Amino acid sequence: MTEDEARQALIARTAQLDAEDRANTEARDPVTLQQDSVGRLSRMDAMQQQAMAQATERRRGQERIRIKAALARIDEGEWGYCATCGEEIAEARLRHDPSVAVCVGCAG
Repeated sequence: MTEDEARQALIARTAQLDAEDRANTEARDPVTLQQDSVGRLSRMDAMQQQAMAQATERRRGQERIRIKAALARIDEGEWGYCATCGEEIAEARLRHDPSVAVCVGCAG
């Protein structure tokens, strides 16, 4: 995978994360108490769904941070090299996730 291919993949993934955020806005909204229309179990279910949506949003935020760091490594000419040991990261690993910063040996 070339740096240009990686950059394009990372930018595309960022756009996908943005679209997912827009699609899940309602799921993260506070759960309101409507005793006349929503029973206690339904409210608990809604709160659980809200918590899961918020956790997903946090994971997307962490992925954005990794993508931003990977784009910075591309700009600095450091992309594709392990941030820990300096060795090249395997091509298959980079193709799977171009935002990875460490090789398999250092990740373990």
